[in-house]
Amino acid sequence: MQKNVTFPSTGVELAGHLYLPEAPGPHPAVVVGHPAGGVKEQAAGRYARLLAERGFVALAFDAAFQGESGGLPRGLEDPAHRVEDLKAAVSFLTTRSEVDAERIGALGICASGGYVIPAAATDHRIRAVATVSAADIGRMFREGADGTQDPAVVQGMLDAAAAARTAEARGEKMTSFPIFPPTAEEARAAGGQHGFEGFEYYRTDRAHHPRAAAEFTWDSLDRIVAFDAFRCIGLVAPRPLLMIAGTEAVTRHLTTDAFANAAEPKRLRWIEGASHVDLYDREQHVGPAVDELAAFFAARLG
Repeated sequence: MQKNVTFPSTGVELAGHLYLPEAPGPHPAVVVGHPAGGVKEQAAGRYARLLAERGFVALAFDAAFQGESGGLPRGLEDPAHRVEDLKAAVSFLTTRSEVDAERIGALGICASGGYVIPAAATDHRIRAVATVSAADIGRMFREGADGTQDPAVVQGMLDAAAAARTAEARGEKMTSFPIFPPTAEEARAAGGQHGFEGFEYYRTDRAHHPRAAAEFTWDSLDRIVAFDAFRCIGLVAPRPLLMIAGTEAVTRHLTTDAFANAAEPKRLRWIEGASHVDLYDREQHVGPAVDELAAFFAARLG
């Protein structure tokens, strides 16, 4: 069963979908964070629904400034606020009669795999942490998805972000930059196969949603670039950590680097043949990932 819910996060009302098991509760629960530019109806909702079918209460929600959630300006991607959104989601779950407040975990997909780490590191109500296709969005903007980006790229973007902030101070509207190029060919030229897969998922019938962000505001850029998703990953322990990534993901080094710095108990699960984006919706890859997640949360949340 799915319920539409709302809850506050640092003064912004967030919109969520609460997925409930058929059996009466209270149940263990999992907060599910969506990728940057995504909405709750896409990958986060898919994982939340599948976890609910396995006996967990699962909450997928739109980040502040995006989707059906409130907040201005629209299209702001603020890593610090995204971390607070996850903590706010935990707070919301603690108030629900369907949830055992002592058995709450968190799952982050893509950029939320980076946001969920500092959220869990500093919020001990999160008893178990998992990531799928984890991404440090700051590092990706600084270095590119594969780590080979020319440093001049991010410097030029920071120049544009600074100019946009100056223009806003002079009374102009904050401007935005597109998340993806306008065509598949340009997406592939700019970002290779990874860039094309992101375009295909978000901008075609594969998974396009009208509320998914097409642009980020320029004042998102400097906030993103300064963000270090995995700096405090050691603080997650002694709570357990599961990281899941595809063997063909361009971003797999982000998971392996983070995992190396995490403390026990920890587990790294590779999904054979899966790319970064395959783990959003390709059933042959999502199925094994959900099996692993369900077993992990069942064991670790009790």
